[in-house]
Amino acid sequence: MLIVETIALLRQEIRRHRLQGKRIALVPTMGSLHDGHLTLVDEARARGDIVVTSIFVNPMQFEHADDLARYPRTLQEDCEKLNRRKVDIVFAPAPAEVYPEGLDTHTYVEVPVLSEVLEGASRPGHFRGVATVVSKLFHLVQPDVACFGEKDFQQLAIIRKMVRDMGFDIEIIGVPTVRAKDGLALSSRNAYLTAEERKLAPGLSQVMNAIAERLANGERHVEEILAEAETALQEKGLRPDGLAICDADSLQPLTTESQRAVILMAGWLGKARLIDNQQVDLTQ
Repeated sequence: MLIVETIALLRQEIRRHRLQGKRIALVPTMGSLHDGHLTLVDEARARGDIVVTSIFVNPMQFEHADDLARYPRTLQEDCEKLNRRKVDIVFAPAPAEVYPEGLDTHTYVEVPVLSEVLEGASRPGHFRGVATVVSKLFHLVQPDVACFGEKDFQQLAIIRKMVRDMGFDIEIIGVPTVRAKDGLALSSRNAYLTAEERKLAPGLSQVMNAIAERLANGERHVEEILAEAETALQEKGLRPDGLAICDADSLQPLTTESQRAVILMAGWLGKARLIDNQQVDLTQ
């Protein structure tokens, strides 16, 4: 496994593999890898000859400097995990390599509408940072396929639209959320949870599952469902920070024409902001 820190060396390696006719698969990450990330790597391995995993804590997508500073960084352990998964290239650049002139004057990519609702409304600039760094990785790696987790549902929708709009010749694969046995979606931010908070954390998915059951049974009083869900989260020790039921294709409010709903959940436990989502077929 080759660990690459510079764009020049990355391009050199990508060019070499391209000349050999290799199919390249990309897994973008911010490190602090868990089994969810490794599932993405396994999917990439199944779909490509060469697997490139990026590890880059992207400062452009953080609203607060303290959140950026405390984001877990475990590069050595991450590389050991990726080596065991037989990843070919790890791209682990420093911020100055990705943004050589800083953030303030750097060109950015922004996906309108989808980036402005839900998570984007509560975290201004977040998805601009995501779209910018992902588009830059696409440009540098030129993958045939790229794998992303469905846990970040809105992010995945934004990346899919960016790929369509910008004409990237890349197949985007959404990989189902990987969960702990008690239902908690795996996330790097779970490392912020204390032992007591970790016991409470599955409450997020429990409330989400209850919402899904109500929707599947034909209930459509969205405001009522969400109000009761917010109370249920509080009773389970979480502080709600964004609950929504949307059309899974447009991320707009449900209509009578909606085929699929997506439940989007966010809640705080101590210093950890947990997110989750679940899709529900409305046609049954």
